[in-house]
Amino acid sequence: MSLAVGQITYLNCAPFFHHLARCGFRGQLIGGVPSALNRMLHEGSIDVCPSSSFEYAAHWQDYLLLPGLSISARGPVRSVLLFSPHPIEQLDGQEIALTGESATSVNLLRILLWEFLGISSARFKVSETSVENQIAKGRPALLIGDRALRGARRFRDLCRIYDLGDLWHQYTGLPFVFALWILRREAAQARRAELIALTKQLERSLRTAFSSLEEMALTVPENAWYDPADICAYWRCMSYGLDESHQKGLELFFRLCHKHGLIESLPELEFFSCRAERENKGVVFA
Repeated sequence: MSLAVGQITYLNCAPFFHHLARCGFRGQLIGGVPSALNRMLHEGSIDVCPSSSFEYAAHWQDYLLLPGLSISARGPVRSVLLFSPHPIEQLDGQEIALTGESATSVNLLRILLWEFLGISSARFKVSETSVENQIAKGRPALLIGDRALRGARRFRDLCRIYDLGDLWHQYTGLPFVFALWILRREAAQARRAELIALTKQLERSLRTAFSSLEEMALTVPENAWYDPADICAYWRCMSYGLDESHQKGLELFFRLCHKHGLIESLPELEFFSCRAERENKGVVFA
């Protein structure tokens, strides 16, 4: 059986995957939303995945990290958005609708409200109906991924829209790491050669993507509803590396999650070693 790699089916992951086969990858790709892939990684159904940073925090003893890679933002991320009919400071006591697709973003929202805005009694509920319908009815809600990109266009004249990556950066001055390349510890031993190859293939795929973003934007299916120039701007606002500043942002998020009882223990950042001389920091995509 070949290496099983989770593939988040959001536009922000395209630079990792669009050229991956052309860069030599021959394993299996299993698509899904972050929460589903988190579960599969935890259960061992897949070996490695760009998975929620909160999933790493919750089960870090089971995992290692591929070095130098993440899905992060040094400010606005455009696709993790709180839609609210009221100013965010007035959300105390309000119920915020969720999609159930995310682990990191909902906990980022909790931390922003609890730690930085002093809002302690907002309630969070995975909506039984379309979250977009909740927003249309004037209720606060969190959307992530491509649904957030669509929502920003649909609801921009209807409500206030808060970018959680931007809020985090305003309050901390640090990048926010939404996803890490997480692998199971047993895979690090059983599939070491494949994982070393995957790391190189991901770096090559990213370099290829960023050398021709405009061309790639014309071929992804999202250009049916999102202008190619906006797609390129969206990719450029992301940060795909994992350098010292990313790690500081990640460690602060983990400390605050621990402080507020969202995780049981403080995670250590443990990396898969591709080679002895490799440094565990961003390469060229930070």
